[in-house]
Order: sequence, then C-alpha cells, then structure tokens
Amino acid sequence: MTAYFLVRRILGVLLAVQTVWFAGFQGGGIGVRAQRLVDFQVAQPPPVPHDANQCTIQVLQRDFAFSFGMAEIVQLEPPTDCGPPGSWAAITLNFTVTSNGTQFDRLGIFTFQNVEIWRTSTPEPTRGDGIIWEYIKDVTRYMPLFAKPGTFILQLDNLIQEGLDGVYSTVLHATYYASSDKHPPAQQSDLIVPLSTLRNDTGNDASVPPGFSIDVTLPQNTVEVYAELYASGNGQEEFWYFSVPDQFLPDIPDGLALGQGPFREVRLLIDGQVAGVVFPYATIFTGGFTPPCWRPITSFGALDLPTYFLDVTPFVPLLADGQAHNFTIDVVSAESDHTILQNWFVSGNLQVFTDPSGQPTTGKMLRVDNQPFAKTKSEGGLDRNGDLRFTVSASRSIHIESEIVSGGNKTSHVTWTQQYAYSSAQQWLNNSLIQNMQQTASGVFTSSHDNQAAVRDRFSYPLNINFTNLNTNFTDWFTSFDHSYNRDLLPMPIIARSVINNRQLADGFFHLQTGGNVGNGTNSNVFNYKDDAGNTYSRRVNAEFNVITLDQQSGSLAPAPEPSPLVVQGASSTTFSTPRLPRIGPDNV
Repeated sequence: MTAYFLVRRILGVLLAVQTVWFAGFQGGGIGVRAQRLVDFQVAQPPPVPHDANQCTIQVLQRDFAFSFGMAEIVQLEPPTDCGPPGSWAAITLNFTVTSNGTQFDRLGIFTFQNVEIWRTSTPEPTRGDGIIWEYIKDVTRYMPLFAKPGTFILQLDNLIQEGLDGVYSTVLHATYYASSDKHPPAQQSDLIVPLSTLRNDTGNDASVPPGFSIDVTLPQNTVEVYAELYASGNGQEEFWYFSVPDQFLPDIPDGLALGQGPFREVRLLIDGQVAGVVFPYATIFTGGFTPPCWRPITSFGALDLPTYFLDVTPFVPLLADGQAHNFTIDVVSAESDHTILQNWFVSGNLQVFTDPSGQPTTGKMLRVDNQPFAKTKSEGGLDRNGDLRFTVSASRSIHIESEIVSGGNKTSHVTWTQQYAYSSAQQWLNNSLIQNMQQTASGVFTSSHDNQAAVRDRFSYPLNINFTNLNTNFTDWFTSFDHSYNRDLLPMPIIARSVINNRQLADGFFHLQTGGNVGNGTNSNVFNYKDDAGNTYSRRVNAEFNVITLDQQSGSLAPAPEPSPLVVQGASSTTFSTPRLPRIGPDNV
C-alpha cells in the first residue's frame, strides 16, 4: 500500500514538472510565466434572459485582510433604468475574487435587508501567481428585498499573521434584467421575513448550539408560508460526517477523532413544535483533508452552499392570529442527549403570500405527526485485531395536514410530508491509520395545496471517503473522495422545478513539512442540470495537478466555445497552509 502511494506521488511530481514545461513551450518559450490559477465550482449558469435590457451596478469592492468582526457594509439602491423597482425578470450577483499568498479558506455571508441571500466560501490561495474565481448567483427569488433600498453586508472574516498572508480582493456587481412581453416579471412573494440575528453590522447568521430563536408576527391575511434555511457545520462541526459516536471514542487513539457521532439534523420549530427538518449536504471546504484535491475545481457546493426549503403553510391557522410566534432553528445529533459540538452557522427566511381581500385567514390543523427527533441506532465494535467498525442509522417521517380558509372564503387543504433514511458506516483500521466512511442519505419532502404540488425535494447525497495516513507521525497521507449531489427540487410554487445530478471523484497526497506543506491531487466532476422552464446544462471536467485535462460543456445554458489560450494553466511549485482534518485541534475557520 505504501509503495503504491509513493510511486503515485513521484509520478505526480513528474507530471507537474512536465506540465509547467509544456505551458512554457505552448507560450513560445520555457521562460513564459504560468497564468493565475482560475478556480471554479461546477454549476449551471443562471437561467436568466440574456437578451433582455440589463442594468449592472457595483455593490461593493473590498480587500479582506485582517477582517474579523469588520464586515463590508454598504447601502444598495434599486436602479430605475430597467423598469420600476421590483418589476424585473431576474436578478444576479457576480462575485469576483483574487488572492495571492497562503491562507485558509474563509466563510462568506451575504446579507441584504437582514436576510441571508448567499453563503459561500473561498478557495485556498497559494503563493506564486495567485488565484482568481468568479461566481454568478441567481437571487431572483429575493426580489421583494431588492425592490427597495437597504443595507447590504458581506461578512468575510480573514486573518493575516505569520504563515497566513493571503488577502482576498473582492468585487461584487448586481445585474437587473428588465421585464418585457417576451420576459415577464418574475413571480415573487408578498413579503420576505428574516429568521436571523437582525444585526446591521455583520452577517446575520447565528451560531448554534444552543438553538437560535426569534419571535415573528405575520400578517393576519397570510395564506401561504415557505421557509428557506441556511446551515453549515464549522469549527469542530466542519467534519460532522466523520465524527465518532461517544460510545466508541475510547477505542480510538487520543486526539484522532471528534465525538457526538456522524448524524446531524437541522430542525425548524414553531412555538416548540417541529415544523420541518433538513438533512444537510456535506459540503467539503477547500482546506478540508487534502487541499490539492480542490484545485482548480472546488468541492461541489463550496462556492454556493445549498439551501433547504420547507412548507410551513400548515401552521397558518396558528400563525395568522396577529400574535408573535417563536421560530427556532437548531441542529441535533443521534446521541442520547442529541447535543453537538461547536458550531453550526444557521439562518433562514420566510416567503409569505397574503390574500388580496385583506381579511383575516382562519382554519384548523387537522393532523400533526411530528416526533421531536429522528429514530436512530448506533451499533458496532472492535475486531480481534483492534480494528473498529460501526454504523449509525437514522430515519424520519413527518406528516402535517391543515385546512386553511382565506378572507376571500377560499378553502385549501394543505399537506406537508417528510421522509428520509440515513446510514453512516465507518472503519478505523491499522491502529486508526486508515479511516474509511460510507454515508448514504436520501429522502422525499413534498407538500400539496389542493392536490397541487407546492414543494418537492427528492434528494440523495452519497459520500465515500478513504483517509490513509502513510506514517505514524501523521505527516503524510492520501485521501480519496466519491461525493454526489442528486436533487429534484421544487422550492416553492413561484420557482421552476430543477433537477441536478453531480458526481465528484477526487484523490490527493499531502505532506506536512517545515517551510511549506506540499501535495498534489486530481479531480473529476460530472454535472447535469435541467429545469421545467426547458433549460439544460451538462459539464464534464477533469483536473490533474492544477491542470484541466478535459472540459466538455453542452446544453441550452452552456457558453459559446472559446479559443484555447496560448498559455495553459500550469502546476507551478506551490505550498499550502495546514489542512483542517477531522481530529481534535485548533479551529481553523
């Protein structure tokens, strides 16, 4: 096993050197400098009307150096050159970042009108030619916020210190697409209510545990409510999916594992009752495990973390009484006390639809089957040779049903159901030098309003990781990943249903050493997208040692082919910051 990895490492170094030579040859000479590394997350281009009249404005520009607690705060005014505010066909944000040096990846929180509208993270830069990335985010569903002036905040906490000198230089633009007969105004809710800290000096996400709570009063003529939740594990919870149940921690050498098990459930409670739950996708940030794996293709979701949608319309008979109601977001485990480590960042919003009559909504909740916690089981133990094997499984079923009567005397029957199944198997072998995990998670969340689909989320997030330490000093290791994101999603009735199937295979070697860590990696990503509006996009892209070796794009959203550059992206000599690992140690967040 060790010999295999050693040969692989030598071949990787030779290929990297060969690639740099080839880049110089293509550019006309050995001395040609490699261009700045372009990092990217594979994703569909936003399905917006590019032939519409467009108005683009710069929202902010900022170099994030030592920026802990110092968010960028600006006032954003809606443009009027593309029609009356709020009449647009679409809105996008374009975020472009450059960096040079050594730095950890950092979490980015975009907040507008006290509502989190985008959660991202930064690829890890390295010293040399530096890196650049651009991501275009569709924020059309937040149009009621953009239709009026408000405070826009980007929280990007960065740290400059010895060994970490990478500055993130950012610029953000917003583009508004004018509506027309060909491109009608985007559908939108009547009101967006933040489930956030409501702060005006930083991002509005909250750290849990404990749970985050806020009191909300909705209009009495509310007839539909849809919740969107943001949630990501950070600090000791960054590798939640690789944690070990407390009962098995004594079987693992000290310091090699974190506890509380590998199962996490994000819950939304209304007045203490479970209104809906989320099974989170395991986002791997670019500093995780083996950073060379995520250059130049980031791990899927790293630049645009997924969000989760719940239909809380069945609670309208309760919420439309004109009184304040408590909304709580928390994260629980499969341990007996359901606690987790520190910390998850959470926030959310409510998209509210009201009845035009203005009269109060009435109704009654007919059925509430919502146990506080999922059914879970942990089992396993030690083999005769000391290897540890265990499995944690969980399942969940929710059914909430209501009758809702609008002020205009329309009666609706609303049903919200959630079902999922989860299993995580782990093997800690050879005195825990080899750590394997196989996680499967799938589910179906559906709601119907008078037998018409309102929300649908059919998902499958399989994840397999092999993490092999090549010596007992834990200075050399090899990691391989098989990570998929399969989701058939109708977030709410005003947004087109879409289907994404993504599979990412990556592996890499890493070596810790004084004076600069080194490593290499490969990445293969196959992505397919389609939606009910008829848009399609497919991409197959491979990278080896910083070099794109295959890139095929097709579909109605695919960009026009571009001529090949004279200088290919080369694998220049780089050093990396210390990776974050699923072990006990300082929190590099």
